[in-house]
Amino acid sequence: MATYPELAAIRLGYGLSAQTPPPAGRDEVLASVRRAAADADGVTMAAARNGQSRLRKLSKKRKNGDKTAAEAIKKQRQSLSLLVLRDTQRRYARAVDDPGGFGERLVQFWADHFTVSGTDVVRRVMISSHVNEAIRPHIGGRFADLMFAAETHPCMLVYLNQNNSVGPNSPLAKQRKGKNKLGLNENLAREMIELHSLGVGADYTQKDVRQLAKLLTGLTYSSEHGDIFLAERAEPGEVTVLGQSYRGDGPPKLDDIRAVIEDLSRNPATAQHLARKLVTHFISDDPPQSLVDRLAGTYTDTDGDLSAVNAALADSPELAEHFREKVKQPFEFIVASLRSLGVTGEEIMALKPKQVRQWLEFPLTGMGQKWARPAGPDGWPEAADDWITPQGLAARIEWAMNVPQKFRKKLPDPRQFMQTALGETASEPLQWAVPKAETTRDGIAIVLASVDFNRR
Repeated sequence: MATYPELAAIRLGYGLSAQTPPPAGRDEVLASVRRAAADADGVTMAAARNGQSRLRKLSKKRKNGDKTAAEAIKKQRQSLSLLVLRDTQRRYARAVDDPGGFGERLVQFWADHFTVSGTDVVRRVMISSHVNEAIRPHIGGRFADLMFAAETHPCMLVYLNQNNSVGPNSPLAKQRKGKNKLGLNENLAREMIELHSLGVGADYTQKDVRQLAKLLTGLTYSSEHGDIFLAERAEPGEVTVLGQSYRGDGPPKLDDIRAVIEDLSRNPATAQHLARKLVTHFISDDPPQSLVDRLAGTYTDTDGDLSAVNAALADSPELAEHFREKVKQPFEFIVASLRSLGVTGEEIMALKPKQVRQWLEFPLTGMGQKWARPAGPDGWPEAADDWITPQGLAARIEWAMNVPQKFRKKLPDPRQFMQTALGETASEPLQWAVPKAETTRDGIAIVLASVDFNRR
């Protein structure tokens, strides 16, 4: 039977560590959330805006015949790519170093809940900023504040084309009538309701989506200005979403959007949707309804206080009752492996770009989880079958066979490594197999490729 410290480290965090003991109790688990939220170091929107501005100026120079501009553009893109890579290293380092790990897991969870994606280098800088500035500070606060920060961040506006949405009766639309016609975009409104709050199947209609889209007009982003709300783009007049009226006769303002997010966050369907997602992610692909209801009740009773929800999850007996019912996603697998090997965050940050790509980034892609690039706005899948595929398993085994010795020239004794990685949770078949490995490298790989290690 696993002890609470083992359960907390394996189920709520990124696994047991050779560096630090697991969290002794709930208070230590929750302390990791406060640490993660307070860690402000990382890429910001200012870096994205500055990079985009430089690229625009260089592109203009190239159009005007400046022969040095092409090389300068290339260097600027490389510089931004390295900025993103450095931020990725920082995410690994934080996850490897934190004794509890629950806070970093929540950063990953909520970044996935409010998915943003993109391949352009400037967009990738914005994605890092979205995590650092919109998600991380709010993982232990009110959900309404987290939702507002995530939805109004420039990266979300660009990702869901909200910056192209203009109210059909707005001053800007009337001014440009007959020219490049500007229209209403419903992408952000739909995802705010379907994915980010109430959930698919909740009691709302297409009319609610369209009305919310009208309310969201005015939200926009341009690297040329820092504003995220321009009233001249906003649809005037009263808007009704889920039976609640907003804006009225007053001028359109950002506070109207904050008000609708407050109401969406308080909807009972939101409590159920978020609770189910949390339980599915941390406990089981078949989430026990009793825990879903308890978390939803805690969420409702505390007006969406995520710190209370986090505490209820950390206290839940289901951590033990549903042990090893979740498959570690590739990022979790790599971080847990590094923790077991005793790799430090300092060592991660000392890696050269080529090493980061070859030892972390490319293998993650091979396992099916290309960093910060999920296929759609619903984020990464949760079901075990989506991760335990022939290709994904082969990539995990290949990493287990080849990468640990790059971090540790002298690998630990496999039996000791099994104890470090799994504590008292190692199964009898694994305890039998590990000592029979022909080499230390094989023994380490047997542990990392095992069902015991790949499930939490």
